[in-house]
Amino acid sequence: MFAKEQDAIETYIESPEKLKKLYKRVLFVVSLSQIFGGAGLAAGVTVGALLAQQMLGTDAYAGLPVALLTLGSACAAFLVGKLSQSRGRRIGLSTGFIVGGLGAMGVVIAAMLNSVLLLFASLLFYGAGTATNLQARYAGTDLASTKQRATAISTTMMMTTFGAVAGPNLVGVMGNVATSMGIPSLAGPFILSAAAFILAGIVLFIMLRPDPLHIANEIAKYQQQNGNSTTSDTQKAGNKKGLAVGATVMVLTQIVMVAVMTMTPVHMQHHGYHMADVGLVIGFHVAAMYLPSLFTGILVDKIGRTAMSIAAGVILLLAGLFAAFAPNDSLLMLIVALSLLGLGWNFGLISGTAQVVDSTEPSTRAKTQGKLDVLIALAGASGGALSGMVVASSSYDVLALGGGLLALLLVPVVIWSRKR
Repeated sequence: MFAKEQDAIETYIESPEKLKKLYKRVLFVVSLSQIFGGAGLAAGVTVGALLAQQMLGTDAYAGLPVALLTLGSACAAFLVGKLSQSRGRRIGLSTGFIVGGLGAMGVVIAAMLNSVLLLFASLLFYGAGTATNLQARYAGTDLASTKQRATAISTTMMMTTFGAVAGPNLVGVMGNVATSMGIPSLAGPFILSAAAFILAGIVLFIMLRPDPLHIANEIAKYQQQNGNSTTSDTQKAGNKKGLAVGATVMVLTQIVMVAVMTMTPVHMQHHGYHMADVGLVIGFHVAAMYLPSLFTGILVDKIGRTAMSIAAGVILLLAGLFAAFAPNDSLLMLIVALSLLGLGWNFGLISGTAQVVDSTEPSTRAKTQGKLDVLIALAGASGGALSGMVVASSSYDVLALGGGLLALLLVPVVIWSRKR
């Protein structure tokens, strides 16, 4: 712990008002980084499958880019969580974003050299940016009370919307920029990703002081030493159950969302849609992933984690039905389907994350959160890898319908969590 942070601990313990101000400042800094992080994430995801399709010459492996970047994010989630636990959120998150930016630069170089091996290797590092963008939501909860946690998560996620919506809609512009520089047009969005991820890392490294996880950990130690905080065996058992349920909710929603989202651009291209149409659909999807967040957080804090997890499963089922039965020439139906897909993911991620935060202590929180995000990333990798194979062997409609039905497993999971 830095000396200045150690000196500030007593001030925050003795003054709830100063602690509240620090909490708001942390939310602002993390939210600012999320604007850049969202742009870096969405721009690359929009064209990743199309770039692989172009370089490989087949649809069967079009899901590999998302699979690789989510596999990379799995490794990064563990490392960022571990680094955050030992060195603080500032070091962990800023490192993850900068590595992701370097990975995006590698994708651009791979496209210029037409090197599939370099593309795949770079996507693994690019995944560090996506993992960090997701883990940043935890930083806002370190100093939040139990009744503020879901709202804190949703506040940072909502700010991601500004960059995440802009990213897909800049696909055409960045493609033109890349072409003017002699770079393949589909690599253009990764230029934006590189700049956005690196900017997000710089913002956190400079501004996230004092470190919120350090402060939360020291406050928890102080409370334990003064007999203000104890954990019974019943609470420990409840925490394990809470972790299991929160992880399951996030994993299932991630599988469904990534699988359907990955193959939607390829599906649209096969039916004659232009890149601007693809960007529009993905833009609505990403907006639905993040824009409702503040509203979602309030609902999760007010009506509970369980009800919102069930709602996530139902909405994802509706998304699968709309995508599966949408006429091939209906852009509007695809927008509705992908918007519902994003909204269901939003409900599941925020309710599941709140459950996880409720079930962890500051002394092990970041490391535990990192491990759980590994599961989420691996779930996304599985969904991305299998999506192309499912579509190649059957159809996009089967993929969408199967994803919707899989989401219904959330209902029995959360009902089980209610049993004593």
